[in-house]
Amino acid sequence: QVQVVESGGGLVQPGGSLRLSCTTSGSTFSSVAMAWYRQAPGKQRELVAFVSTGGTRNYADSVKGRFTISRDNAKNTVYLQMNSLKPEDTAVYYCNAPGKGSPLWSWGQGTQVTVSS
Repeated sequence: QVQVVESGGGLVQPGGSLRLSCTTSGSTFSSVAMAWYRQAPGKQRELVAFVSTGGTRNYADSVKGRFTISRDNAKNTVYLQMNSLKPEDTAVYYCNAPGKGSPLWSWGQGTQVTVSS
């Protein structure tokens, strides 16, 4: 079973930046698409950024132009660079490999991002 470990969250002021990292175990990382998700209090988890095995990227409209997803297959790691952060970006952020109906792996513990002055 692949395990994922997210890190890099924290408390940041509006307009600030954070870089999240997600490292996975196993040998399948380079052969799967990866995505970042987030779940705010009282809301459903949503996909915010996606990167294919070939490097194609897609973003939720709410983060387009502010967030950048990237991957390093040699390190089994996916990153999320978040700039111009807003209070509404406050959430627990998770990574996973998106599947047909649900993500391929069990969820990690996530990393908390809090945007507040």
